[in-house]
Amino acid sequence: MLSPHPETWLYPTDHGLYCEPGQFFIDPHRPVERAVITHGHGDHARSGHGAVLATRETIEIMKVRYGPDSAGRFEIAKDALSVNGVSVRLVPAGHILGSAQIVLDWQGVRAVVSGDYKRRADPTCAPFELVTCDLFVTEATFGLPVFKHEPAEKEARRLCASLKANPERAHLLGVYNLGKCQRMIVLMRQAGYDAPIYLHGGLRSLCELYERLGVALGELRYVMEAKPAELAGTMVLCPPSAINDRWSRRLGDPVTAFASGWMRVRGRARQRGVELPLVVSDHCDWPELLSTIEETQAEEVWVTHGREDALVYQIGKMGKRGRALALVGFEDEDD
Repeated sequence: MLSPHPETWLYPTDHGLYCEPGQFFIDPHRPVERAVITHGHGDHARSGHGAVLATRETIEIMKVRYGPDSAGRFEIAKDALSVNGVSVRLVPAGHILGSAQIVLDWQGVRAVVSGDYKRRADPTCAPFELVTCDLFVTEATFGLPVFKHEPAEKEARRLCASLKANPERAHLLGVYNLGKCQRMIVLMRQAGYDAPIYLHGGLRSLCELYERLGVALGELRYVMEAKPAELAGTMVLCPPSAINDRWSRRLGDPVTAFASGWMRVRGRARQRGVELPLVVSDHCDWPELLSTIEETQAEEVWVTHGREDALVYQIGKMGKRGRALALVGFEDEDD
């Protein structure tokens, strides 16, 4: 008996990517009866679902962000389980704490939905686990040849060197509050920075969660609890929107920095008024996307969001069938 083509049982809808035989959605952007969630970022994990299957860490993140009753029921994904005859398994994606790829096996066909992922080491989360498959559903946030990320450890050392070279100026680092914030803190600790790190209040709850989940961040303090004179020469982290906000005036004349894969584009750094752009991403760059696609041995590759056209074209040149799903609801986060 011929195995069914993935397009007949896994397909995009107005609510998101739907697995028909399993009767569940993957990262739906509208409330559904049953959702499987890849990770805790807001364009993938939303409140209001009847039931949510995710890793323990992702569930804890959702509870912090949306409240303990943000879903009718939470189910922690441990081992493979059968959902209406579809084998569902979550394996690490390497994106942020708790991030997972969704591995689906049904009637002899294996599909892997990557969610967001990266291949580089990250001390705050489990590394990406490669799973060979027939269909690989990949993101393409940095799906253009121009994107090649720097080693994150090197960028953290640059930041620490700037702190030493400018001891009278605070350093204000813009970071996405989930994942990038905690990763940069740990990278700085590994680079030898052991002084207290000051945080914008908007970063507090998730840093506290990371520590409860076993990720040590060192001594953290909060900007609004410090006198302005105490902040000279310190390291301060804030959401990107706060870099040029009234809130930052209490820092005097800080060195402004921003950690993102988008800092590869000089115009973006200038647009944000960033003095020290750090090319640190929690997504794959172009070479890593291509090598991952090759390593999965998938004959068919679907691209969910990001720079779909360039990647789909390249997939065709690799001798595979590529398709842009153009799923709605996903955004270019501050990475």
